[in-house]
Amino acid sequence: MRLILTILVFLFGFLDLFMGLNFLFNPQGTAPGFGLAFTGAQGLSTLRADFAAFFGVIAACMMIGAWRRNADLLLVPAALMGTAVTVRAVSLMVDGSYPGWPVPMLVEISHVVLLIAAWRVLPHHTIEELTD
Repeated sequence: MRLILTILVFLFGFLDLFMGLNFLFNPQGTAPGFGLAFTGAQGLSTLRADFAAFFGVIAACMMIGAWRRNADLLLVPAALMGTAVTVRAVSLMVDGSYPGWPVPMLVEISHVVLLIAAWRVLPHHTIEELTD
């Protein structure tokens, strides 16, 4: 079970890395798939910075956490994805639904469930262990 969860965390992280790199190198092509519009250099800069950072940090924490078997690193992406799905739920209540709205929420919920499950079974490290 531990090995399967480790592999899944790494693969989900790899997909998130791909998403972050897409926003970094091809924001014009990636943004419309997310329902995003932008104008000029400021919009492109925001797409690159914010989405590359969001997906990049999630990917790095997941992949490093899985590789090093450090469950504590998995709490960061779990918190980010948990926040994203919570805000999407609020947006559904405030703004209403849109075509395809369940897909991003399912992706985010699956991340949270996977990450919490992996956090529970993978080892935790103390600061002393990490600095040795």
